[in-house]
Amino acid sequence: MIRRILSLVVFLAVLIVLAAIILPFVIPESVYRDQAQQAASQNLGRDVTLSGDVSLRILPRVEIQAKDVTIANEDGFGEAAFAEMAEMRVGVQLWPLLSRNVVIEEFVLVEPTIRLQQRGGRNNWSLGPVTDEAQAPPAASEGFVRRPGALPFEASLGDIRIIDGFISYSDGAQERQIEGLDVRIHMPGLDQPLEISGGLSADGEAMTLAAYLGSLRGFFEGEEVIARIDLGGDLIDLGFDGVIPAGEDLRYNGLLNANIPSIRALASFAGSPLPDGDGLERFELAGQLSGGLETISLDASGSNGRIRLDDIRATGRLAADLSGARPSLSGALNVPQLDLTRYIPVAPDTSSSSSGVPPWSEERIDLSSLGLVDANLDLSVDQLQIQDIEISDAALTLALVNSRLEANLTRISLYDGSGTATIVANNRTATPSFRIAANLQSIAAGPLLEAAAGFDRLSGTGRINIDLLTSGHSQSELMNALGGNGSFAFADGAIRGVNLARAIRGIESALTTRQLPDGFGEQQQTDFSALEGTFTVSNGVATNNDLILLSPLVRVDGAGTIDIGGQTMDYRLRPRAVASIEGQGGDRDLRGVVVPIIIRGSFNNPSVGIDWDVVGRALLQGAVQGAVNGQNPEDAIRNALGSALGLGGNNQDDTGDSDNNDNGEEATDPAETLIRGLFGRGRTNSDDNDDDDGGQN
Repeated sequence: MIRRILSLVVFLAVLIVLAAIILPFVIPESVYRDQAQQAASQNLGRDVTLSGDVSLRILPRVEIQAKDVTIANEDGFGEAAFAEMAEMRVGVQLWPLLSRNVVIEEFVLVEPTIRLQQRGGRNNWSLGPVTDEAQAPPAASEGFVRRPGALPFEASLGDIRIIDGFISYSDGAQERQIEGLDVRIHMPGLDQPLEISGGLSADGEAMTLAAYLGSLRGFFEGEEVIARIDLGGDLIDLGFDGVIPAGEDLRYNGLLNANIPSIRALASFAGSPLPDGDGLERFELAGQLSGGLETISLDASGSNGRIRLDDIRATGRLAADLSGARPSLSGALNVPQLDLTRYIPVAPDTSSSSSGVPPWSEERIDLSSLGLVDANLDLSVDQLQIQDIEISDAALTLALVNSRLEANLTRISLYDGSGTATIVANNRTATPSFRIAANLQSIAAGPLLEAAAGFDRLSGTGRINIDLLTSGHSQSELMNALGGNGSFAFADGAIRGVNLARAIRGIESALTTRQLPDGFGEQQQTDFSALEGTFTVSNGVATNNDLILLSPLVRVDGAGTIDIGGQTMDYRLRPRAVASIEGQGGDRDLRGVVVPIIIRGSFNNPSVGIDWDVVGRALLQGAVQGAVNGQNPEDAIRNALGSALGLGGNNQDDTGDSDNNDNGEEATDPAETLIRGLFGRGRTNSDDNDDDDGGQN
């Protein structure tokens, strides 16, 4: 009996083997070609055409080979096929398949071409079987969940390859291409490592890929598995070595090393080119990476941690939230040196030399990069550089929300002083706006003003408060729209370029020659004990009406305007001697003398001169008053001028005698000299012959 059963089994086995060998040759090719096309079309929801040779083998494995395979496109996406390939080969072991163990020995796609298209809310890559419910809206998805029993079968992947593939993408606005796609996949079993390697050229950029997963089953069923990935190329070099922890959600934890040679090149490749500029090139990250599909955290505070942007290096922690309309960054960083100069839009130097203030640029300022991400960062900076301004021991917070950047410097040390500052750049509206507010104490004015504005004529220590707001598309528009207010107070300093005491002393000769008195020049300076004032700014014009300078010899009042947008100034100084300046090169006490000085013209070529109109009005007023008192006009003017300038209006010395020189000759009356100089008259001889020198102004 047993022998008969064994014989029956052997006979059936032989019959099956013979059938598997004979049937492919007996059944016409058109039969399984049509069956294969029909089954594939039904499952994909598209017409599938097998135009080339089709072959079928059952033993020793189930093997299907088809050439010139085409998958039709979705209606409304053109005549070109959605996908086509020169050859497709599939080989599956037969006997394991009977026990739900899929052993794929070979799956090869030769020269596949896939054309992905998107038009509005539709795309052409949503494939699926045709059913009566095809038009019904899809059910809500709970998302990817890792759970036990997700892969209730066995599988093995042998020779899985894509050879010289081509993928294109188009959405009507942009087109992307992947060429030379070569991929190899190997996995002995679901519980064995899965390895993927390959390379491609994306829009002309060559890239390589290598990935390792400890267990495909463990990944889908929520177990902890090892994961590694390496992506290489000229645009990015990225490596991750870690694990995917156990749990339902997809998370990861491991060491990250990323190097981007040029952020600008990568952004341009991604279809979001950055505005022109010098910065935003090299970027590096290294540290412990953890997170999930929507959140990423990087701990770069350890010995292996590294964050680098261009020449800026930092350590600390960063986190990114990818769930919103824009990525959102947060974290705390320690930065040894932070130079922001290359990231600040500046006007090109159009002047023929490096000296002077160049014209404000009309070049459009592009702040579109502020809309790429949101951010909330706390920075601790040892050395902060903003153009030529140097700041140390800075603590600042950066808040970037919906294209508005606010930087609050809560602690800064600079030029022997300290303070706080707020800088805002807002690109939310059609016209960008900016604000800067600063409160600086105990600041050394000389190095600060030279670094900030190239102004090297003031020294001293004191405070500066400013709050300025402006808007515009270019540097020129920003300067012409500037508004706000401020104040300053400096002590124990000097103004270089003028010696006011000497200028007052030279007023006699100045009125005679109509030239600036001595005391002006690069080697001259006026020391002061206090320099204070406030100012307001409107439409790019700064106005000051309360300048006060105090020194042992002079007191200065000042008022005027500085047109920042137009790069011009119109300012008046009224220095007055408040102490004897005998011994300063003169022999007369000039207390009370006022030398009204006008500074007028462009920033690069201002003119400095005496306000002769003021002097003339003073003389006229004195003459009128003298006439009222019964004096002759010349004596009245002489006395008025002498009194106003502190020179005396008579010809007697302190003893009451008439002024005589050492030779007994009559001395020149200074007041008379000034009067004659003012009206262009000079004493030429004893007959008082007058010559008109044409010096009247």
